[in-house]
Amino acid sequence: MSVSPPGKDALARLRHDLRTPVNHIIGYSELVAEDLASEGRTSLLADVEKIRDAAGTLLGLIEKHVTESGMAEAASAPVTFEPPEDSPIDLPPVSCEKPPASLTGHLLAVDDNDENREVIVRRLERQGHTTASAANGEDALTMLRRKPFDLVLLDVLMPELDGYEVLRAMKSDADLRHIPVIMISALDELGSVVRCIEGGAEDYLPKPFDPTLLRARIGASLEKKRLRDQEQEYLRMIERTQNRLANELSEAANYVRSIIPPPVTEPFVIDWRYVPSTELGGDAFGYHWIDDDHFAIYLLDVCGHGVGASLLSVTAINVIRSGSLAGTDFRDPGDVLTGLNEAFPMDRQNNMYFTIWYGVYHRPSRTLRHASGGHPPALLLVPGAEGTVSLSELRCPGTLIGVIPDLEYASDSCEIPPGSWLLVFCDGAYELRRPDRSLIAYEDFVNFMVSHGTRPDGLDDLTAWVADVQGGAPLDDDFSILRVQF
Repeated sequence: MSVSPPGKDALARLRHDLRTPVNHIIGYSELVAEDLASEGRTSLLADVEKIRDAAGTLLGLIEKHVTESGMAEAASAPVTFEPPEDSPIDLPPVSCEKPPASLTGHLLAVDDNDENREVIVRRLERQGHTTASAANGEDALTMLRRKPFDLVLLDVLMPELDGYEVLRAMKSDADLRHIPVIMISALDELGSVVRCIEGGAEDYLPKPFDPTLLRARIGASLEKKRLRDQEQEYLRMIERTQNRLANELSEAANYVRSIIPPPVTEPFVIDWRYVPSTELGGDAFGYHWIDDDHFAIYLLDVCGHGVGASLLSVTAINVIRSGSLAGTDFRDPGDVLTGLNEAFPMDRQNNMYFTIWYGVYHRPSRTLRHASGGHPPALLLVPGAEGTVSLSELRCPGTLIGVIPDLEYASDSCEIPPGSWLLVFCDGAYELRRPDRSLIAYEDFVNFMVSHGTRPDGLDDLTAWVADVQGGAPLDDDFSILRVQF
């Protein structure tokens, strides 16, 4: 009666089951040889090596005969046994030296076979690692979720939850996917190796494993994990730094806003809009009574953005608000700009300069004196009959503040009719880019303000128009505008 040879999968499992006890013999003989060498009992080493070599011979026979062709031949012919002269399995020589691993870690060995776990754990501990072991996949996942491990040595064939499923579960878990996994199995199918590597395993070692190779593969995996852990720590440090800086910038931005006086309705109607292009902008503005008759209105724009620009703008505004320029008449706009130019030379401000429009309204005479240091003109809108609005641009030539030393600035003046609106703004209010990155014309902004600037919700109309022009894109520059109705 002929016997059909088993299929490919059954043969692979059969080789696995036959190799496992032989691997135990090889593993224990290597451990015993190391112990004998460390104890100085070298006379017994030759006998231990004979046992190990015999196990290697048996492995060779398994590899040769437990195959499809070998089983087919065995099914059709009587079985005879002739020991080969040499072992078909070329086992590496036993090394009695036990060099420590270059990197050590906390390792988890997962294998359903008690002897396998004992051999691998003893081998790992001799290399200086701390170890834990699990007899099945469920226990392994439970341990991995409870304690930190640096690497997992995972058997492929286990009952219930096998190595493939454990590997898949680890790589699907955000808390476990970074732990390197080395698959160790007596299964010798190439498909198993490919499946493990594609599933995310760092490496695959067949049993019996070469201790030196095992040490090298573990060292390489631990080094990769060390570098990744270091990278993650750097990222966490960067994130903490960014959060701290964001909080500090937020506090700074709140401070900048806190020094801007609130909108008022008496004795003038004053409101404003302020949208910095970054966390901290370089624009600042304000208004205050110098005395009972003189009311100051001012807006400045520091070159650039960020912390440096914001510090300079806040400092300059506080100087103006506190009136702390010695020898300066703050009722004279030209004298104020001259004092600012002397107090803030750009070579002492990290090469930063600023523009400013500064005006002083004299309430008894309804006269506004104003001066400009490289700033856009203010707009004076005077409502007329039948909804008309007349426009005056309040210009006064003057260069940037801090650029040219010892420069004297002049003032100009004009009368303010009752019900007039004064608009003071930075260049970011009109230097707007369409989605195609083309700039709008300054005249477009002026015409819009003539049409909307005297309406109660005119500044809301302006911010909506700016967003529409930009197509929702962020601003390239700080946006600030101050409106006063006299």
